[in-house]
Amino acid sequence: MPTTSTPPGHQPARGPFAHALAGLLDVLLPARCAGCGTDRGQLCPDCRQALATALPSPSAALPWVHAAAPYADPVRRLLLAHKERGALRLAGPLGDALARSVRAALGPDPGRSPLLLVPVPSARAAVRARGHDATLRLADAAARSLRRTGLDARAVPLLRHARPVADQTGLSAAQRRHNLHGALAVRPGAHRRSAGCRPVLVDDLVTTGASLAEAARALAGAGLPPRAAATVAAAVPHRPHRPHRPHRSTRGRHGDGNGAAPPPPGR
Repeated sequence: MPTTSTPPGHQPARGPFAHALAGLLDVLLPARCAGCGTDRGQLCPDCRQALATALPSPSAALPWVHAAAPYADPVRRLLLAHKERGALRLAGPLGDALARSVRAALGPDPGRSPLLLVPVPSARAAVRARGHDATLRLADAAARSLRRTGLDARAVPLLRHARPVADQTGLSAAQRRHNLHGALAVRPGAHRRSAGCRPVLVDDLVTTGASLAEAARALAGAGLPPRAAATVAAAVPHRPHRPHRPHRSTRGRHGDGNGAAPPPPGR
């Protein structure tokens, strides 16, 4: 995970107690918007609208993966606040965005079999440090959103880590694939829990696609090939450097000269 500044109104939460305390303070104390920092609640109307109106599209890394929005502010800040800082009330709107990605990935005919949203698992140490399983929480929220629209869906953690992996930060796409190959496996009883359902892989973010590709390999190897894959956000490919032209502004929205967001977490 890259080093990021803490949005106003949020302190890093580590461990179950700190996570529970952060959630309690989030309810009791006025909060600034996790997406833009304005003093209009944890999710201001503008950021809520930006998240709700984002149009899902295939990711650049893996065309079979649909993402609701680019990994740029305010979506980037909302994901980090939920995942790393215990802003649990963001799970609902982020889950709605993930649900729209699932629908886009399934296409116009989603079929009639129940959907099984399978989250890409985080390392157990990361889950312990955060005090919650952020991806599973988003999958649960997305399943509830899909059920409200008439689709039979539920979230089930069918995958687990079969071996330790190195930190993905700073690794190339090829290095990430090598690092993750064979790292995931299905949990005992996966076939029983998924009987009659169509697995759909879900995650908060797709960067190079290495995690989702490994998750798809593990499911397919166990005879449970995923029907589709969906995420809340997709990393925007870095644009090649271009010489400065006086008549065109090169100042990016987020201050890096090309409009790209800071490097995303290792997914």
